[in-house]
Amino acid sequence: MAAGSSNAGARADASAWLFPSRALPGNRVFPAGAGLEHMGPKAHGISRSERIGRRADFQEIYKRGIRLGGRFMTLFVLPNSLETARLGIAATQKLGDAVRRNRAKRLVRELFRGHKPGSALDIVVVPRREFFDASRPALDADYCATLARLARARVVR
Repeated sequence: MAAGSSNAGARADASAWLFPSRALPGNRVFPAGAGLEHMGPKAHGISRSERIGRRADFQEIYKRGIRLGGRFMTLFVLPNSLETARLGIAATQKLGDAVRRNRAKRLVRELFRGHKPGSALDIVVVPRREFFDASRPALDADYCATLARLARARVVR
């Protein structure tokens, strides 16, 4: 028996557990029936083409877009020349620590996924502190009502 060969199997199992993408075909990372079979690549995330990532894009939307204030969030909306709507989130430190800001971003992404606009728009959402005190149905209603006001805001301008 070679030195360290008894640990080789343990290291492979640990590596497969920590890095599932490195698991060999046929090896199960999770035991059968663990209830984790559904975990895999993000199927319901927001694709890269649906994100606003560049600072210049954010600044253009702030400058040229329509500002719509809701009860729990402020939306900046600007039509884009792409085929799909894009989302940007500005969760500032005023919201709280990183845990709260990340929670706000997750909730905003969920709102966007559930209520995607039919037209090609760039939407920047700025959550307010009251965002965390609201229930999910209240956030849904506020987001939808704020987007619905967009049609009226376009007529006025």
